[in-house]
Amino acid sequence: MEYSHEIRNNVLVLKLSGDLIGENHGPELISIVNDAINDNVVFGAVELENVRYINSSGIGVLITMLTKFKNKGGDVVLVKPSESVEKLLIITKLNSIFTIVSNLDLAFRELVKS
Repeated sequence: MEYSHEIRNNVLVLKLSGDLIGENHGPELISIVNDAINDNVVFGAVELENVRYINSSGIGVLITMLTKFKNKGGDVVLVKPSESVEKLLIITKLNSIFTIVSNLDLAFRELVKS
């Protein structure tokens, strides 16, 4: 898996691609979230357009991100999940827990409402 991150409009934007295998990259991603929270960033947008597969540990990473931001009064939005990831979110009913939007502009608008 490859990833990049930036703070834009006071939102941590994580762009992921490949396979989200939580045990491989989870600690790194959670560390990025912790650093953002320490810098008073309480919103996250996770771009999943180029993610092919997420295992159970990868789902745990997404839930941990959401929990950390929510505990600080913020939120996380999932941006444009690939077809396979979207199916997984529906099967696991995580689509009822996460806000899912089709692009980053909508993510920023959704987070401003939070």
